[in-house]
Amino acid sequence: MSALTDTVALSNGDRIPQVGFGTWLLKEGDECYHAVADALRLGYRHIDTARAYLNEASVGRAVRDSGIPREQIFVTSKLPAEAKDYDTAVAEFETTMSEIGLDHLDLYLIHAPWPWDQLGKDCREENRQIWKAMEKFLADGRVKAIGVSNFDSGDLESLLPACETKPMVNQIHWFIGLDPSATVSTCTEHDIVVEAYSPFAHGLIVNHPEIAGIAARYDVSAPQLCIRYLLQKGAVVLPKATSTAHIEQNAQLDFEISPADMSILDAMRDTDKHEDAMEFRWS
Repeated sequence: MSALTDTVALSNGDRIPQVGFGTWLLKEGDECYHAVADALRLGYRHIDTARAYLNEASVGRAVRDSGIPREQIFVTSKLPAEAKDYDTAVAEFETTMSEIGLDHLDLYLIHAPWPWDQLGKDCREENRQIWKAMEKFLADGRVKAIGVSNFDSGDLESLLPACETKPMVNQIHWFIGLDPSATVSTCTEHDIVVEAYSPFAHGLIVNHPEIAGIAARYDVSAPQLCIRYLLQKGAVVLPKATSTAHIEQNAQLDFEISPADMSILDAMRDTDKHEDAMEFRWS
């Protein structure tokens, strides 16, 4: 399971584990706690949560109870997308730090460029102000790295001139069949690491016949192929599962997808709309 020990350099010189463990939709309490505890026991060293997930307390408790030195675990959380002024950002950050119960975060992200109930709203000026709060958290030493999530090229190009410290990460939705190449290109140009969340398209592509067929050639599951594909694209990947068996299987990534198969996967589109799609099936 060497993929769990592979890391990517951030622009601040720190390193982020290339395979993380996502916690979206993991319920606060036993479900989230045991899933994160299992992930840590099985070798994951990168845990991703958010204020919006309402499970920061369970994530923090699992990290503290793991017995693993804190400096060996990379923990990410996110500022709520609705927090679009400086004072609200500070208050939400303080709530996160109280809930998670850790002395610092390794990465803190603006969860989205617009509130979730106003997708696409132009909040670029607000984001420039919010970024000042993010830079303060970094300067205070309570956050080791800062970044954004769900920002497209335009959002990034608007934010960058206002930055004393530019974003180190952009966490975006990316899976086989979804092409975010324009955003990835902008991130690469500005030395911003790209993280891929929901690599199974919320479970919608784990039964895709062509993806399953390619996975079978490598004697792996469709989710393993989805993760490996994104690793080979250079992304940090955040798979999520609840069952111990799937958490363990998702970390077994010591295979290489051939250039020919990568080209086939690159060309796929709308994989989440096939007739056997079943949301959240992979648990």
